[in-house]
Amino acid sequence: MTLSPQVAPEIIEFYTETFDESARLTTTADGGLELVRTQEILRAALPAAPADVLDVGGGPGVHAAWLVADGHRVHLVDPVARHVEQAAATGCTAETGDARELRAETDSYDVVLLLGPLYHLLERADRDRALAEARRVVKPGGLVAAAAIGRYASLFEHTATTFLTREPVREAVADILVTGRHEPGRKGFTAAYFHTAEGLAEEMAAAGLHDVAVHGIEGPAWSLLKAAEQHTGTPLLDSPMFQAALTAARLADPYPDLLAASSHMLATATA
Repeated sequence: MTLSPQVAPEIIEFYTETFDESARLTTTADGGLELVRTQEILRAALPAAPADVLDVGGGPGVHAAWLVADGHRVHLVDPVARHVEQAAATGCTAETGDARELRAETDSYDVVLLLGPLYHLLERADRDRALAEARRVVKPGGLVAAAAIGRYASLFEHTATTFLTREPVREAVADILVTGRHEPGRKGFTAAYFHTAEGLAEEMAAAGLHDVAVHGIEGPAWSLLKAAEQHTGTPLLDSPMFQAALTAARLADPYPDLLAASSHMLATATA
């Protein structure tokens, strides 16, 4: 008998008790940059509304909210009960569940989004299972989009915050650069996997997806934006510097050499 997958308890605890994911993309400039760019990339790839969208690991529904506003029918799945409760206010339907074992029928959605699950599946077999499930439930020719944290994101972030001067942080970042893994039990974040662009594209292709394209979400200037906001104490979501960072992300998008500079990447593909 095959056992159902289990989400690591520390991940559930992190998003239930430690961190409010509902505010991450709307209260800081680098979070706002991630939101705007994710919207741009997805809107360019999404079919015309109304499409049936399965938002796997959709958290508290930040993306579900604008997808519903755009006229799409969205069903959200997330392992964190707190997120499912928050998502219900966006106008989508929502349930608790695991990306590696979806309840959806085969070939039942026009679009499947995995904008969070690959972050927290440290083992390749688990990421393969999640992508295989996305491939199963999307209709032939449908869109699958998966987000990943960039391999060098922690290096840039902790330089911007100056936390890189602290020995435990420096050791954790050094390990991520070598292995891509933020191991369970380490402070500052929960268990997580950090992709290279090549690794993300290969995993998508290995799942049987076609026409894979990997985009750098925040572009090369996000950590400058984060540093300026953090060290001046000035909100920069509505500022010339934010607009400059957004312009830089758009200009960098066609250049694969610049993918490594983004905090997050977004891969789009067809089934």
